[in-house]
Amino acid sequence: MIYMLLPESYSSVCAFAGILFAFLTTIAATAKLSQYLPRDGGREYAHDGKLSAGKPRGAGVIFVPVFALSALLFAPVSAENGIYLVLTVVCMLTGFFDDASKKPWGELRKGLLDLGVAVLVARTFLLYHSGTVWLALFHRQLSLPPLVFAALTVVLVWTSINVTNCSDGVDGLSGTLTLVTLMTVYAVSRILGKGEDFSMPILLFSVCILGYLWYNATPSRLMMGDAGSRAMGLFISIALLKTGSPFLYIPTALMLILDGGLGLLKVSLIRVFHVNPFRRVRFPLHDHVRKNLNWSNTQTVFRFAIIQIILAAAVIFGIQ
Repeated sequence: MIYMLLPESYSSVCAFAGILFAFLTTIAATAKLSQYLPRDGGREYAHDGKLSAGKPRGAGVIFVPVFALSALLFAPVSAENGIYLVLTVVCMLTGFFDDASKKPWGELRKGLLDLGVAVLVARTFLLYHSGTVWLALFHRQLSLPPLVFAALTVVLVWTSINVTNCSDGVDGLSGTLTLVTLMTVYAVSRILGKGEDFSMPILLFSVCILGYLWYNATPSRLMMGDAGSRAMGLFISIALLKTGSPFLYIPTALMLILDGGLGLLKVSLIRVFHVNPFRRVRFPLHDHVRKNLNWSNTQTVFRFAIIQIILAAAVIFGIQ
């Protein structure tokens, strides 16, 4: 690892080089390898879903490995963080196999895989940390029994993976919202002075997303697919766990939750309780605003991002 070979005084230079490496390598690798990605068949039930037909999908299989390589070269990687890197790559691979499959994987298979990853994250975190949670917005500390903390962590990770995945449906949307969320988490980490060993991976993952967005801005040339969205969701949850304030997931990723999570809630209510309180709302929410409110793709991305940035500012002010 380059980071470990350089004197401490050169760590900032290493970080600068790592950020440039991650961004430029993502740009170059995407340009070179996107032609080998599977092609999207168009989503029958999504608003304007047929417009994506024929575009390369599964770009996460490019930018996530670039991130992992960049982190290994330019970030301090402990045993704990190394496990998180491996799990991020695993989550990317399960998503990519679904992207590349001629027959989409069922909800049960994907849900169980996500659950397995979530359990491993919870087990790893508790191996290196206690169940103490900092309620940052209330400036209070809460100690949870290990089993309760593990259960809540599994819920956090599984939810983050799936709501981020469900928000992927408009050029640049999920990537932009993830970017805003990760930058907020980075600021939280620096302010609270917790999880600083994960700060550099957050920056590297963010610039890899920027490299992907270079090609995904409207009109997009390719899409991240489950390979990207599931890995992003996992990484968000891990980054928040490392701050010691996992409950900040709600405000820092609220637009991802509303966009992707409400659709999951609607389906669950219909299947379990046979009720539908969202009859007049189309999900994911980005389809509702485009079809029912006539927002363009660009308006959808900008307005969702603006709301999340305002929430980020409120969070950063509130925790100080």
